[in-house]
Amino acid sequence: MRDEKNRSEELGLATDEIAFYDAVCQNDSAILQMGDETLRKNAKELVKDVRSSISINWNMKDSVRAEMCAKVKRLLTRCDYPPDKEEQAIDLVLERAELVAIDEAA
Repeated sequence: MRDEKNRSEELGLATDEIAFYDAVCQNDSAILQMGDETLRKNAKELVKDVRSSISINWNMKDSVRAEMCAKVKRLLTRCDYPPDKEEQAIDLVLERAELVAIDEAA
């Protein structure tokens, strides 16, 4: 718990933002090409976009899930995320989004 709080303070990200940051940092070429600051900014944008798209049972509705996937893909493309692992990053972000949705519902 303390390590998570320290990491949050060190990165300047909230706990839920760290989960998205970790998702986009899985790609070494993204870190090298984009830099840590850009990836932190993207994590914050992803959390904002995901929260605005969450609806009841969103992950069970194909149309809403597809819309969220498109939002994530647009954001990654807009910030020049390296395409070599973009699909993996999208999958990880959607997994994190499901966790955020569960937390929001609780």
